[in-house]
Amino acid sequence: MNDRRFVLVMVLLAATTLAACHKKTPPVARPAPPPTSTTSTTPAAPPSPPEPVREPPIVPPEPLRDDAISSASLDDLNKNSPLKPVFFELDSSDLSAVAQKSLDENAALLKRYASWAVTVEGHCDERGTAEYNLALGERRAIAARAYLVSLGIPAERLRTVSYGKEFPFDPGHDEGAWGKNRRAHFVITAK
Repeated sequence: MNDRRFVLVMVLLAATTLAACHKKTPPVARPAPPPTSTTSTTPAAPPSPPEPVREPPIVPPEPLRDDAISSASLDDLNKNSPLKPVFFELDSSDLSAVAQKSLDENAALLKRYASWAVTVEGHCDERGTAEYNLALGERRAIAARAYLVSLGIPAERLRTVSYGKEFPFDPGHDEGAWGKNRRAHFVITAK
């Protein structure tokens, strides 16, 4: 009886294996042949690229002439300021040779217009704490003012104020923007 069971188990095992191995293969779909065309068509040309947008060129304001300077309002003078800003290195209030040259030109203009009163604003880039940048901005404004006084500009015509990092000239967050923001800026307050 043992042999019979063995044979029966073997037959069942063979039948199960055979049934499991036998799968129907799905029919293969053959692609349809392309339609035959009796007319010859040329392929359509790709669309042409759009016309570039032409932006108007940016025209810098004209420098003020001497007669325009004397007759201009304070707003117009400061909008197209004849006084040049002075730029500083990172964490520095030292005047470079370029900064001194700008201050020399500003002093010549302040001597020509002896009635002008000017506020020297000290500005910093966004790095550093507010307190640190206020102190650094003050040192920058004082350095520019002291240099102008050394060139003969009366101290009572020059006021200083520090804005630290509060009013950036360039809102960017890279060295190019930071370099523009590290400055002493001149505002004509009376003429």
